[in-house]
Amino acid sequence: MTLPPQCTQLSSISIKTLRRRVEEDPDFLFKYIEEVYRVIEKYEERLRAYITLRPMSDVIREVENIVKRGKLGPLGGALVAVKDNISTRGIRTTCGSKMLEDYVPPYDATVVRKIKESGGIVIGKTNMDEFAMGSTTENSAFYPTLNPWDLSRVPGGSSGGSAVAVAACEATVALASDTGGSIRLPAAYTGTVGLKPTYGLVSRYGLVAYGSSLDQVGPIGRCVEDVAAVLDVISGHDPRDSTSLKVGVGGFEKYVVGSPLKKYRIVVIEEMVSEGVDEKILKTFNSVVDLLSKHDVTVEFRKMPLLHYSLPTYYIIAMAEASSNLARFDGLRYGIRSDVEGKLWVDVYRKIRLAGFGDEVKRRILLGTYVLSEGLYEGYYLKAAKVRRLIYQEFTKLFKDYDAAISPTSPTLPPRISEVITDPIKLYSLDIDTVPINLAGLPAISVPGGFIDGLPVGVQIFGPPLSEGSLLNIAKLIEGGGCG
Repeated sequence: MTLPPQCTQLSSISIKTLRRRVEEDPDFLFKYIEEVYRVIEKYEERLRAYITLRPMSDVIREVENIVKRGKLGPLGGALVAVKDNISTRGIRTTCGSKMLEDYVPPYDATVVRKIKESGGIVIGKTNMDEFAMGSTTENSAFYPTLNPWDLSRVPGGSSGGSAVAVAACEATVALASDTGGSIRLPAAYTGTVGLKPTYGLVSRYGLVAYGSSLDQVGPIGRCVEDVAAVLDVISGHDPRDSTSLKVGVGGFEKYVVGSPLKKYRIVVIEEMVSEGVDEKILKTFNSVVDLLSKHDVTVEFRKMPLLHYSLPTYYIIAMAEASSNLARFDGLRYGIRSDVEGKLWVDVYRKIRLAGFGDEVKRRILLGTYVLSEGLYEGYYLKAAKVRRLIYQEFTKLFKDYDAAISPTSPTLPPRISEVITDPIKLYSLDIDTVPINLAGLPAISVPGGFIDGLPVGVQIFGPPLSEGSLLNIAKLIEGGGCG
């Protein structure tokens, strides 16, 4: 496990080590918290991983209650950074937007409730692209987040704050959301591990919706073992989420072993390693493929031409759903309040949404409204929905022959600040290898595969629905050494 310069030995320990040390000496948890806050005090002003950070005194008070109860739970007092589009009772939840700048939820999201019940402590809310719309965490209404490996570069998005908080040891682990790569891309760019679960495995209750048929909540950690530990806690059926799967879950940590649990057959889809992928990225990716071969993993190559349509398909569907979901932010139901007496509703809407939404959010709402409009619905949205179904069917056929697939997480190294933010095509292309997985509702994990010029390179492993155990096992083979 290679760490950026912000980390110290104490601030970088894993959940398992933290739990063991606290069981031996309950006061160790206070020492750990103090060390993490020292890291935050020293580096956060530059990194800007958080939008809202809880005072250390509040966290200490919560820990004292946990220690008094004598029940640490499986997370053992881990400090959990939560993406700012996940509801936290009593803690501001802004979605990185001026529209919700002062919103304090009266309830916890299901995943936050489970974290607390398992001994995790919410340390703060992390920066993000506004309403999760972006791939660099530059679209935040407050400030951009910087990459801890190189402060001139982006950390990926939209969950850049969560990934940076974990990478720079400003938290133990983090919760984030992934609509088209928003967990995996920041994980790749920051040298962390990020898992997007099967659609429906983790509750979306309390997640502010962007694209409801695509969104999933998942964990980010410094190692595979920590990600498995958090997934154990947050997965499972939730009656408050109509898309939640009724499946048995848990026990993911048992898959995190340094040897294959079966003779895996893995496929490389040629369209995901071809045109547009940086040569240095490919070289690192090929070294990971060679490593897996040494573990007696069979790796084969297959074509899937339909993937060429995944990016336009994704953005049509995502923007259409965003247009629908964000209609509620009108200053009457949600969002900035305004004096409306005696005014036309169209004038109120215009005033509220001009002031509350940033340019990228406005662009996606407009495009989403366009593809849903009369006369265009069949040519755009309906056609995209049909292509999405075909992509799902292609993956279903593929995974009859293979246990998993592997690809680079991103086709490029992390861009420099402002390099792609003004060019939507370049910006959207960062997600070219991640969006097909969301379209099909599949699980995927990004794990560090190496370094190029001092910058981390992520490798993505994905598989059929509910194959998280196998993905964690394969990711562990790539990761090698254990947690801190």
